[in-house]
Amino acid sequence: MTTQLASNRTQSLALQQRAERYFPGGVNSPVRAFRAVGGHPPFVVSGEGAYLTDADGNRYIDYFGSWGPMILGHAFAPAVQAVQEAAARSSSFGASTAAEADLAERVVACYPALEKLRFVSSGTEATMSAIRLARAATGRNILIKFEGCYHGHADGLLVKAGSGVATFGIPGSAGVPDAVAHLTLALPYNDLAAVEAAFAVHPGEIAAVILEPVVGNAGCIAPADGYLDGLHAITRREGALLIVDEVMTGFRVALGGAVERYKMDPDLITLGKIVGGGLPVGVFGGKQRWMDMLAPLGPVYQAGTLSGNPLAMAAGIATIEYLQQHAREVYPLLEKSSKAVAEGVASEAARAGVPLTTNRVGAMWTWFFNAGPVKDYDDAARSDTKAFGRFHSAMLEQGVWLPPSQFEAMFLSTAHGEKEIAATIAAARHAFEGMTAR
Repeated sequence: MTTQLASNRTQSLALQQRAERYFPGGVNSPVRAFRAVGGHPPFVVSGEGAYLTDADGNRYIDYFGSWGPMILGHAFAPAVQAVQEAAARSSSFGASTAAEADLAERVVACYPALEKLRFVSSGTEATMSAIRLARAATGRNILIKFEGCYHGHADGLLVKAGSGVATFGIPGSAGVPDAVAHLTLALPYNDLAAVEAAFAVHPGEIAAVILEPVVGNAGCIAPADGYLDGLHAITRREGALLIVDEVMTGFRVALGGAVERYKMDPDLITLGKIVGGGLPVGVFGGKQRWMDMLAPLGPVYQAGTLSGNPLAMAAGIATIEYLQQHAREVYPLLEKSSKAVAEGVASEAARAGVPLTTNRVGAMWTWFFNAGPVKDYDDAARSDTKAFGRFHSAMLEQGVWLPPSQFEAMFLSTAHGEKEIAATIAAARHAFEGMTAR
């Protein structure tokens, strides 16, 4: 079984050329530009279930799912209906609505560690706010993050940040003052000794440790046994806060995300667009004693006109409610489908003699064009990005759209069935044959 060839993208090319007149690189988020994989990007006109359709009528099996949140597929009918009904009442109020607490109740039911929370408009805003709160709570300034973990584009978080930063080979970002960058210590992931050493060098100065519990922005990298427990023990001992960034893993690797999967007890948690069914939303929350430091109760200021936007709340309620009600079917299905496609493509690579390492946690995974194990950012960075680019282009040609970077995780939805998985494996077989024939 093969997928539709998608070599005709003349309308997309014309749209890209028009976009370049208005946007840097023709895009509003850098990785969309396809600079890391070559060619020009398709311009999407619609999505349905497991598929995207571009301006030339090409249909693609989607394996990035708006970078994670489309866990129930595109145009999930209950979410669409909820948004339509909410929009008919107005798209924004800038005032409180009952829907905010309705969604919060559902989120907290899945994340009991969220004793209190705040809705914001993006994952970047969520992590930025959590870090400000941690600094206020501890009276300290230094932040520990991990190489390859991406926590949004706020100043101080772009040091060895993986994701698009890694894709473009940028070590950090211009425009971030040295004084701000120096407050962030970027350490190797899965290395507790490095964390211990940092606390020894900076006693009483480290406010928080923030991490993706499963790295998704250097490609998918799982935590080593004992690593997350070790971070918890160190931060408790040293009086620093542990911030778990679940913008990517939340509601995806389990109903309660990585916190549930790995039995974690963090001080603060951040969540992202999956909470809004794909609409712009973020969440930060955690222990009540920290959250009650936020205005209007405390001295830490954070605000947003669009926080708790009624359209995002409506889509989020429809999405999270469905996941809660159908968790016993949804998560085993996602696990089974992800395993089938990840291992199926890996088998085709082995048959073709293409070096490939597959890392998977639940319904997120990465095929690293790398013969060795990938346990941290340095391992990921040794991948053959040119080979990935050729693979990406060959898959896109056959109607399979992968994330356009070696350093991004892949996602699927409940709408990806046996037909889509078989088509993806067949496309990979063809792609590997073409690569080895060079």
